Amino acid sequence: MPDVSRIDARGPRFAASITAVLLLVATVLSLIGISTQRVSAGFIAVQPSSGATLAPDAWAVSALPLLARTTDPGFLLLLVVALLFVWGVASPRTAPWGVLYRRVIQPRLSPPTEFEDPRPPRFAQGVGLFVTVLGLLLHLAGVPWSLPIAAAMAFVAAFLNAVFGLCLGCQLYLVLQRAGLVGRRGPVAA
Repeated sequence: MPDVSRIDARGPRFAASITAVLLLVATVLSLIGISTQRVSAGFIAVQPSSGATLAPDAWAVSALPLLARTTDPGFLLLLVVALLFVWGVASPRTAPWGVLYRRVIQPRLSPPTEFEDPRPPRFAQGVGLFVTVLGLLLHLAGVPWSLPIAAAMAFVAAFLNAVFGLCLGCQLYLVLQRAGLVGRRGPVAA
């Protein structure tokens, strides 16, 4: 049975690499999607509840119906990333990037020399989940720019982890652990 109290430190960086690529694409798609677009002069949207029309300078994400917001390509890709974050938080041993790393990549590498506690990377997945879900919900509510900002914030964190080994969520976990808010099961012995 594998030791789950420590993990190969290269695994989370591999997962962050794939996540960063997905988030970069989601950021670009959301920048060219309805979240950042204004209603054109020829477009008149009628609000069904009030019968009022929107001015041509309104944001498209606010003017379009919920179905149009949910089918925006940037929204769909960020939703997939959020679901992968859910998987990484709920069951990190079966998350796709971890399985791919352990079965395909890790056997081709030299044995790991650096190990880490799995709790900080799992917490970081939760932070990524929070940021992406917040962006998705704000987008559904019609808030302009919420989708690309959330995707870009998550991308920056994944990029820093993938390229430099700087896991912002892990650092946040350690700060919260020092404050006694997470990770401790009882009093610390002196």
